[in-house]
Amino acid sequence: MTKADKVRAALERNPRSVTYDELHTLCVRIFGEPRQQGTSHAVFRMPWPGDPRVNIQRGKNGEAKPYQVKQVLAAIKKMEEQS
Repeated sequence: MTKADKVRAALERNPRSVTYDELHTLCVRIFGEPRQQGTSHAVFRMPWPGDPRVNIQRGKNGEAKPYQVKQVLAAIKKMEEQS
């Protein structure tokens, strides 16, 4: 099991106990580099048509925001379904 797999499993178990850095690393591995950097937000473009994106930002105490974790998990699932 890779580190990305472990982080993803932790996200699925408890989306409230993941750090922003872990979520950001997972997004970079799966979606590639964010199209927006250097601000409080990291915006990742999705590979399907249109202009879909996943936007994450650092929450309180360096944690990832739970609703953004759920968005990332939904995007990963959609990517897997399309593969």
